[in-house]
Amino acid sequence: MNLEGKHVIVTGAGAGIGLGIARACRAAGAEVTGFDRKTEGAGKLEEIGARCVQVDVTDLDGFETAIAEAHQRAGRLDGMVNNAGVTIKVPFLEMTREQMETLWTVNQRSVLVGCQAAGRIMKEAGQGAIVNLSSVHARATNPGHEGYAATKAAIAAMTRAMAWSLGPYGVRVNAVCPAQVRTEIVDKAMQYSETAAKVQAYNPEGTVTTVDEIGALAVFLLSDAGSAMNGSEVLADRGMSALLDVFDMRRT
Repeated sequence: MNLEGKHVIVTGAGAGIGLGIARACRAAGAEVTGFDRKTEGAGKLEEIGARCVQVDVTDLDGFETAIAEAHQRAGRLDGMVNNAGVTIKVPFLEMTREQMETLWTVNQRSVLVGCQAAGRIMKEAGQGAIVNLSSVHARATNPGHEGYAATKAAIAAMTRAMAWSLGPYGVRVNAVCPAQVRTEIVDKAMQYSETAAKVQAYNPEGTVTTVDEIGALAVFLLSDAGSAMNGSEVLADRGMSALLDVFDMRRT
């Protein structure tokens, strides 16, 4: 769980899960470059000693260039965490082409480009680790999440294939598949007791995963402690999808 002397890029690092991962990587000793489309999270990244770079991952050429520049600046690239993503929940028959395109560009294409750009650098170095943020929706989902679930399932499939494409060069690729996580948005919603009770009912513990817990998983997969992990999908849903009577959000 030691990342001393390593350089890690985290996308979507200005808030939520991305910030939790960046914080965990810094605590493990890594130099962290945080990419985020917005600048609001720059202060939080600077507080933990991470570097913040404004990057829109939907600008695929610009994203690839930013990875190359971060590598050149640090002199190495040991870890890449593709965390940036969006959720659009809309009735399936009402989903627009624009919404479909947004989901696929942010959640799938940017991850493919991020893995490719980082993978080329890591291949030359003969080592590295990539962590892709998938979701429990890759395996068990709900109506209204068809587009989102498809992109997260694609990330899981891509991760399995990349493990064999990059593994021979000493590069490991794994995916983390969270369920509900206590991001700023979820914390705000849980201020209402009815919402909190519903969210806590998603798993047998009655708790909600924190961004720092996801950060710890990412650090494990990036570190030498996770050296046996390649092509894996780490299901971080606290048992939510293990129940035969799967929770359906249409129920009251």
